[in-house]
Amino acid sequence: MKTALITGANKGIGFETAKQLLQAGYYVFLGSRNEHLGSQAVEKLKRLGLDQVEMILIDVTSEASVKAARQKLGEKTASLDALINNSGISGGMPQSALQAGIEQFKAAYEVNVYGVVRVTQAFFDLLQKSQQPRIVNVSSSQGSLTLHSDPNYKYYDFKGSIYLSSKAALNMYTINLAYELRETPFKVNAVSPGFTKTDFNHNRGTGTLEAAGRRITKYVLIDHNGPSGKFFCEETNPDGGEIPW
Repeated sequence: MKTALITGANKGIGFETAKQLLQAGYYVFLGSRNEHLGSQAVEKLKRLGLDQVEMILIDVTSEASVKAARQKLGEKTASLDALINNSGISGGMPQSALQAGIEQFKAAYEVNVYGVVRVTQAFFDLLQKSQQPRIVNVSSSQGSLTLHSDPNYKYYDFKGSIYLSSKAALNMYTINLAYELRETPFKVNAVSPGFTKTDFNHNRGTGTLEAAGRRITKYVLIDHNGPSGKFFCEETNPDGGEIPW
C-alpha cells in the first residue's frame, strides 16, 4: 500500500486531499500541529469508512517538531510515496508593500517557504525509498509573477505583498528541487487548488473542496510519464492546467 504525508491536513483542502487519497487506496499520515484537531479529523475519516489513516503531530515551523514527526513516521513505514506540503498562512493584514510589517513577512515565510524546505529535507530519505516518489507543493496562482504583472489577469487587483511573495518563493524552491531530482524517479510540482471556499479566505472562495482536492491528488497519482518541475492551476487554465511562473 502506498503512503502519503499531508501537512496541515486536519481541515479544509488538506483534509479533502487526505480523503481522496484514502479513497485511491493510500495509507495517509494526516499532519496536524494540533493533536486534538488532528485526532478529530482522523475519527471523521474513519466514520466515513476510511480507516487507513493516522495522525502525525507536526508543526512545520518547529525543527524539533518536524524531527519528532520524521522519527515517528519512520517507526511506522519504511518508505514514503508522497509528500504534500499543504500547510500555509496568509500573513494577516495589511498586505501592502509599504505598510506590512517585517514580522508579518517572517511569520508567513516561516510556514509557506521555510516550513516546506524543513519538511521536504526531513522526509527526503523516506521518499527516496519509494519507487515513484511524488512531492506536491500546494501553491497559488497568486504567486505567478507573469500573471500578476498582467493587467488582464482576473485577479490582477488582488495584490498582497506577503502572501503572494511567499508563494513566488515557494515556486522557485519547487523549480530548484525538481531540477536537482531531474535524473531520479521523483516528480515534483507546484499546484494551485484555485480560489476555494475555506476558513483560509473566510469562505469567500468560489471553488469547492472536492475540486481543489482533485487538483492536488492528480499530481500525486501521476505515473513515470507525468510532468515534473511544472506549475498547475486548472482554475486559471482549464486546458491542461499549466500556468506561467
